[in-house]
Amino acid sequence: MCLTKEQWKNKKRVEILKNIEIAQNVYKMDLQVGEMVKKIQPGQFINLYCNQGQRLLPRPISICQVDEKREILTIVYGVVGKGTREFAQYQSQDKVDIIGPLGNGYDELKKEQHSILIGGGLGVPPLVELAKRLSGNVEVYLGFRSDPFLVDTFKQYTNQVYVATDDGSYGYKGTVLDLLNQKKHVKEQAMIYSCGPKPMLKNIVKWAKEKQYPIQVSLEERMACGVGACVGCVCKIQNVETGEWEYRRVCKDGPVFNGREVVWDE
Repeated sequence: MCLTKEQWKNKKRVEILKNIEIAQNVYKMDLQVGEMVKKIQPGQFINLYCNQGQRLLPRPISICQVDEKREILTIVYGVVGKGTREFAQYQSQDKVDIIGPLGNGYDELKKEQHSILIGGGLGVPPLVELAKRLSGNVEVYLGFRSDPFLVDTFKQYTNQVYVATDDGSYGYKGTVLDLLNQKKHVKEQAMIYSCGPKPMLKNIVKWAKEKQYPIQVSLEERMACGVGACVGCVCKIQNVETGEWEYRRVCKDGPVFNGREVVWDE
């Protein structure tokens, strides 16, 4: 993996304060990161390194929430491979290496706007810090297969939190898009912020276009370096005004993009 001198300089060894399972194979980790918290924008991520030396590549993990006063950064991750299985074994007071914040974040955070946040699965955590910073009319729609998480956290920031599960074990039975279609949305302009699996995002963007809502999406492409060096996480972007397209790096140019510019059928 190729990192610049500046990026290596930003590599930081930090202490784990808490690492707990909050749903089946989903963990929440609190890190004591110092002044880094002041630089973070909702939607950004960190690279988290394994302590096992043979696992050289870091795992990019979205930032869930920050506590600026206590200088704590919270991430939520799913156990899906050897690296994240190792993370799940870490205990409080263990140390890990991180680089961050990386990528861009959600923009145009107008405090009094009507905002609709839509998350699916492990695309839910990046929306927590966003919900915290927004004010005005904020609606949150969350979709899970069966075991929801972070619902009570969102309720700290808005009383409009709606949940869908595929099996109906919690909230509405169906997809988050089904849930959206059950709600009557006012005709006022709204900004849509969404993160989740690509099939979900594709359908949410279609829904937003029909409503004539602008939409920002955070993509969940697999990354290797996390800093744009390997070009392993590209997506196709088409300018809505000129029609011209290009490949963009999700880790460096994103992970947040204008949803209307993402070419979904590639």
